[in-house]
Amino acid sequence: MNNFSRKTGLFCVAILSLFAVSGLRAQQLSFRKDGSFKIVQFTDVHYCVSKPESKEALAVINETLDAEKPDLVIFTGDVVTEAPAKNGWDVVTEAVSKRGIPFAVTLGNHDDEQDLSRAQVARLVASYPKSLFKDTTDNVSGYGNYTLPIKSAAGNKTAAVLYCMDSRSYSKIKAVEGYGWFSQDQVNWYRNQSADFTKQNGGKPLPALAFFHIALPEYNKAYNTRAIGLRFEDECNPKVNSGMFTAMLESGDVMGTFVGHDHDNDYIAWLDGIALVYGRFTGGKTTYINIENGARVITLQEGEAAFKSWIRLKGNRIIQQTEFPKTFIKK
Repeated sequence: MNNFSRKTGLFCVAILSLFAVSGLRAQQLSFRKDGSFKIVQFTDVHYCVSKPESKEALAVINETLDAEKPDLVIFTGDVVTEAPAKNGWDVVTEAVSKRGIPFAVTLGNHDDEQDLSRAQVARLVASYPKSLFKDTTDNVSGYGNYTLPIKSAAGNKTAAVLYCMDSRSYSKIKAVEGYGWFSQDQVNWYRNQSADFTKQNGGKPLPALAFFHIALPEYNKAYNTRAIGLRFEDECNPKVNSGMFTAMLESGDVMGTFVGHDHDNDYIAWLDGIALVYGRFTGGKTTYINIENGARVITLQEGEAAFKSWIRLKGNRIIQQTEFPKTFIKK
């Protein structure tokens, strides 16, 4: 890409970001009249505009959205992996926004390896129609740490909350190889947000889910406790455990964490009362993959600290139907 094209692209990102905040505030999530709320998780789309294999990803996205008609879509990282990144983001987000569905994004370790920095990708994503992404949060590391409150069907109170967080990319400490980890300010931010929601709810934690890209270290042992789904590769998570799982246990609101990153895993496991969940790889064969691509679907019911989930594959096939915590409680 020549310098003129790059500068033009960055200027467009900057202009679009000016419109992001007003659009974000105008959208409010709420339970349906029947008390339900449906989320579709797409992960690791690895979209490449120039590669025909990416059509497989779009086919899954379109079929899933038409079949499930969700209230919210969440992309959990590694969405676009080829320059020009804006072109790829335009295509992927348009598949959702043209249906009038709001969407959220958590960034992966590959999202800023093209022609845009992580900050520029964040501003771009925040600018799209129907985007709920918040690019920065004061005094919190990373891009895309934000909450998505879900209002009651009556609209008079917050009935559930979704945490979206930046699990970062790679370690910045020379002595520690591999992937990055949640910083202490992110852990503290989560604790404070959870405490505020609990206080507003009369001291009772709200049902909550958390979404990010890279699995927590606790996933390493979760599969060996009780799990449903595929584990065709080792968990590629950070070597440093910075305490996010402990914070969730102590706060008492998060029922499940939903990640991607490891393309050949799609399991849902149970550890210490929290579901540790992988989405289903959504991309085409633009990267490594040894399982069929698809999506994860999650449903909440207002007033219940529980959720249902399943994997949707092409051809309207549904597998791995689970209920939390019912499926995992030993009888």
